Amino acid sequence: MSAQDIRGKSAIVGMATAGIGEAHGFSAMELLGQAAVAAVADAGLRMQDIDGVFAATSAHAFPTMSVVEHLGLRPRYFDSTNVGGSSFELHLLQATLALEAGLCDAALVCYGSNQRTAGGRLVSMSEPQWHETPYNPRHPITAYGLAASRHMHTYGTTREQLADVALAARSWANLNPDAFARGPLTKDEILSSRMISDPLTKADCCLVTDGAAACVLTRAHRAKDLHAKPVYFLGAGAANYHRSIVAMPDLTTTAAADSGPRALEMAGVTRKDLDLVMLYDAFTINTILFLEDLGFCAKGEGGAFVEDGRIAPGGDLAVNTNGGGLSCVHPGMYGLFLIAEAVAQIRGETGERQVENCNLALCHGNGGTLSSQCTAILGSEATL
Repeated sequence: MSAQDIRGKSAIVGMATAGIGEAHGFSAMELLGQAAVAAVADAGLRMQDIDGVFAATSAHAFPTMSVVEHLGLRPRYFDSTNVGGSSFELHLLQATLALEAGLCDAALVCYGSNQRTAGGRLVSMSEPQWHETPYNPRHPITAYGLAASRHMHTYGTTREQLADVALAARSWANLNPDAFARGPLTKDEILSSRMISDPLTKADCCLVTDGAAACVLTRAHRAKDLHAKPVYFLGAGAANYHRSIVAMPDLTTTAAADSGPRALEMAGVTRKDLDLVMLYDAFTINTILFLEDLGFCAKGEGGAFVEDGRIAPGGDLAVNTNGGGLSCVHPGMYGLFLIAEAVAQIRGETGERQVENCNLALCHGNGGTLSSQCTAILGSEATL
């Protein structure tokens, strides 16, 4: 069996989010449970129909065990692969393979975090990196600041161009009633924001929010019986070359340069075919790096690419239409929320921010410090 053989063999038939922003009084698992219950209901299934579980969290050492216990499940297959925020794009591929192999019939992919109301700062299970610890870095922003500095030094990228990324995200968030950070934002306000890790200011950093998301996948032939508009899994690719930023081969090039082409090849599509691009924007530099590495522009041209509202509403390329991790939601591991927005756009459920004739979406997840890169391609029935 080749990679292309699993194209379109599974579909997302249920999708939901819960607790976006601040969810006082709920644990991470309770928020995850709310999203899971809603996703299963959206799929027209019962919880006892779920026999495959895929989960990764930053709050549980054994996430699938905790999910199974909380939801009262008895899965035939389960997987808690954790490669940071990109875990969930990879879970789509793993769930599809499990469905095709007959290991399960209905797979739940889920995540939840209450990191904002539980403490107000990023929760991480990351172990200390012995070769970084002596320098007392602020994890993870020091690593991303390092990448941004190198990109600026090598290619002349400017803080103003980083600000264009944050500005575009806020413009999309202002069209999204569920986004946590809404309201006016100017480039001057971004540039004058408090410096956190040079050259990244507070406005260059993702939100710290609560939030949960879940989706349900089944085999494609069953999908139309469960939801009027299934969203089909068309392909995915993954790549990973380092754990800590000091081991990154090139601070200006991520493994997305490999994961993206693998996903597009499996899906049998090109970048020009895409209607929507969802990128893991933990920091403004991420969006620039991923646009380059995924081939939307040449290496070093990402800063110029995002100028003049090119990725904002009304621009040439619809990027992070929910407002992204910068202005919508970022509860520690953001990858499943990329998928949630792509599903909603392909279904035509996003109201004022709806991308016209949205049939094909790319979701790119990032884990660690520009470490794990996973890209997934989703499409409507018209793309099969």
